[in-house]
Amino acid sequence: MIEAVIFDWGGTLTPWKTMDFHAGWRAYTDVLHADDAERAAMVAAALAGADMARWSTARDEHRAFTLAEVLADALVDVDVDHHDAALEAYRAFWVQATHTDAEAAPMPAALRGRGLKLGVLSSTAWPGEWHEEWLRRDGALDFLDGFVWSSDLPWTKPHASAFRAAMDVVGVDDPARCVHIGDRPYDDISGAKAVGMRAVLVPHSDIPLAQQVPVDVTPDAVVQRLADLPEAIAGW
Repeated sequence: MIEAVIFDWGGTLTPWKTMDFHAGWRAYTDVLHADDAERAAMVAAALAGADMARWSTARDEHRAFTLAEVLADALVDVDVDHHDAALEAYRAFWVQATHTDAEAAPMPAALRGRGLKLGVLSSTAWPGEWHEEWLRRDGALDFLDGFVWSSDLPWTKPHASAFRAAMDVVGVDDPARCVHIGDRPYDDISGAKAVGMRAVLVPHSDIPLAQQVPVDVTPDAVVQRLADLPEAIAGW
């Protein structure tokens, strides 16, 4: 019998929303260089390029990264007066893509009612406290037993160590007793099954072509709505 359900965050607990990386960084540089529009545009382009390069490395080598590393890659000086305000503008831009799936509200309670532990494993450059603040805002934080954000790890999905970190945080030793729920066939489904977990696909994310990796993998189940998850894994 399974003991734990581990969720991906973006595109799974939080429905996919197509966003413009460059616009997010422009929100940052418009504050950082408020008096110099040309410089703001140049630095935003450098940051967007550095961000995408880091995601490419995560795709190809499974190396995790942080916002601080993106800023350093783009040669941004963070020891300036407006950096904190600029970073807050960047975060505010992304808030629109952070809302927990409202349809899934009864789902965690149903799973917890079966005695299952619930966790999150997310590939992200953002600090964990940002994610946990958003989960708290949506009333979802207290349903979860543990969180693993790749910004705290050397490796990200589909690297086996990321999935083992998620098992550790919910206190389960046997991957066969875990189910991972995610929206990406490569990162989530193949990664989970490679370590011995079962895997459920939520197939609605419009994943950019540059982030896709072809993979021949079959999920153990597919759910069109997170609200259908308790029924889909009943008896596992």
